[in-house]
Formats: sequence, structure tokens, C-alpha cells
Amino acid sequence: MTTEKSPQQQIDFTLLFIMFLLAIVSTIAINSAEATLPATLQAINFSVKQVQWYIIGAFAVAMTMLIDYDRFRQLSWYLYGFGMVLLLGLEILPAPIVQTIKGATSWYKLGPLGNFQPSELMKIFMIIVLSRIIADHREKYPNNTITDDFLLIGKLAATAAPPILLLIRQPDMGMTMVFCAIIASLILVSGIKWRIIVTAASSALLGIGSIVFIFIKFPDFFLKYILRGEEYQLDRFYGWLNPYEYSGEQGFQLVKSLLAIGSGELRGKGYKNLEVYLPEAHTDFIFSIISEQFGFIGGSIVVSLFFLLIYRMIHISLESNDPFGSYLCTGIIGMITFQVFQNVGMTIGLLPITGLPLPFVSYGGSSLATYMVAIGVVLNVRSRTRKYMFD
Repeated sequence: MTTEKSPQQQIDFTLLFIMFLLAIVSTIAINSAEATLPATLQAINFSVKQVQWYIIGAFAVAMTMLIDYDRFRQLSWYLYGFGMVLLLGLEILPAPIVQTIKGATSWYKLGPLGNFQPSELMKIFMIIVLSRIIADHREKYPNNTITDDFLLIGKLAATAAPPILLLIRQPDMGMTMVFCAIIASLILVSGIKWRIIVTAASSALLGIGSIVFIFIKFPDFFLKYILRGEEYQLDRFYGWLNPYEYSGEQGFQLVKSLLAIGSGELRGKGYKNLEVYLPEAHTDFIFSIISEQFGFIGGSIVVSLFFLLIYRMIHISLESNDPFGSYLCTGIIGMITFQVFQNVGMTIGLLPITGLPLPFVSYGGSSLATYMVAIGVVLNVRSRTRKYMFD
């Protein structure tokens, strides 16, 4: 027996409240960072624009919730195709339409609206289509064998390879890693046998180890054949491995980030009391700004909010009695978790700098809209989860 509730009663207000708190943190942090920006950017009120994007995102959440998420399953291949067209457009359209920033051709110019990064939208489309592939496969092969598992891996790889190859061509290694994190999270819950997953993970670690060995022993080969001549990406590795030796160029951002976070100590220096200059303070290094002003306590609160957000989404995923809905939530959890870990990790020197923003906190239109749509999908799954009296 089910206990029927209206969609309004099924809305997860806990998740919405966490989002509200992250919006407040984002607005305060961006507002404080504006004074440190170059003079050419100080005329732009980024905190107000971020609030506007949050309002747009709220409408996106509402629109996403109005559509039964099972409809996404029916439209998954059309959405995937649309996303591929957008990514291919970056390869063939002329410069007045396509924008290249920091060596990566990843944006469309939208005039007064700013720039649009299609790979942000493609992340959601990828989660939807991979979730459908897994759900359909498990319905067709309920008693999975090793052959069935390898068939599923082949389907996932064939679907994920085209957009990932286009991302590598841009090149956008940060977004490529996000896509890999999405795939990995879905594989973990897909029912594929663990011995296959462990073997694949070991092979991946061996591959990464080989790349690191080549980078250390044969840097010229690494630059020419692996980074395809994109020397600025090699500089990021040097700046990460030894930031103080390269503090004038490659390690400048990391050194300043460590100085900002360290100088904040336990309680911070106070709101808008910023003494360390950080490039991209309102975007990539917003966590450093927060930690300088509010110290270890402020940084811990932000990380705790993300922990609560991810925990709540895991709870919704486990509650769902529809495998497709659970897969959707899992892909979104993998996407957000990796980006939070990567962004915070790069500001403290744990990981290389990749340019990935801190979800919901860093300034950015297309990225924030994508995260809000993702939250809308999770809320959609929650609102249509049937409750059974004796569960």
C-alpha cells in the first residue's frame, strides 16, 4: 500500500534550504571579492549578477520539476544529440561566434548575456543518457553475467567517448575529468561485478602512473604527444608540483591561494578585510577568499554545507524505487562531489589547478544554471518517489 502525497508535499525542503544557504555564501563571498578585481572588472557588480542567475536558476528548477523525469528518459538520445551538435559547433564555427579563453575553445559568445559553455549542459545530458543505458540494460539482462557486464561497459564507453574526445580537443582537461567522474560514479552503482571494476580501476591507475613517469622523465615527449603542444597545461603541473620555485608565473595562483588561506588562520581577518591579491578571486579561487576572511571556521562551514548537500542527495537516491531515478541522482552526486573536491583541493595545493569553479558558490552563469537544473532533477526524483506504508 502506498501513501499518496501531492507533488508539493513531496518537495524536499531540506535540500532547498541548503541551496538557500549556499546562495547566501556565494553572494557574500563574491561581493567581498569584487574589491580585489582589476579596475576593468570593478564596474561590473558580480554579486548582483550572481543573484540574478540564482533567480534564473530557481525558475529552471521549477521548470525541471514540472516535467516527469521519466520524460527525460524518453528524450535522452535527442538531448544527447543536441549536446553533441553544440560541442561540434565549437570545432567548425568561426571566431566571432566561438570564444577562446586561456587556450581553450569552449565557449559561445552570447553578446550582452556573456559566454555560454555547452559542456556544462552536456554534463546533464550525459547523466541522463547513461542512466537510461544502464536502466534499459538491467531490464533486458536482469541476471547479469560477465558477458552482459562487458556489453554494458561497451555501451557506456561508446556513448561517452565522442563528447570526451571533443573536450580533449578544446582542450578542457578539467571538464574531461568531470565527465570521467560522472561515468565512474554510475559504473559503481550499475551492478557491474566488482572484480571487473577493480581491474578497470587498477588499469586506470597504471595508466595515470605511466603518464606521470613520462612527464617526469620525458617532458618534451609529454608536451608534444600528450598535451599536443599546449604548453600552458604543462606549466600548471610545474606550478602545482613546485609552486614556490615558479611563484612568478606558473605557481603564482597557488602560492597566493595558500597565503590567503593560511593567513586567515582560525577565525579569519573579517569581512572584506582582504590583503592577498588573487586572480580569478570571484570564480576559481572563491574558497580562498572565504578562508582568508572567515578562517578555518568559515571554510569548514562551506565544506559542511556541501557534505549536507551530498548526503541529502544520496538519501534521495536510496529512497527512490525507480532505478532510472536513482541513476540520475548518482550521476549528479558524482559530478558535484568531484567538482567540490577538485576546486577545494586545487586551492590548498592537493590537486593541480584546472579552472573548475566551486559549485553554487563561484561566479558563473552557465555553470550555476547547470547545477540548478541538476538540483531540479534530484528534486524531481524525490517528488515522484512513492512511499509504501510498511517500508
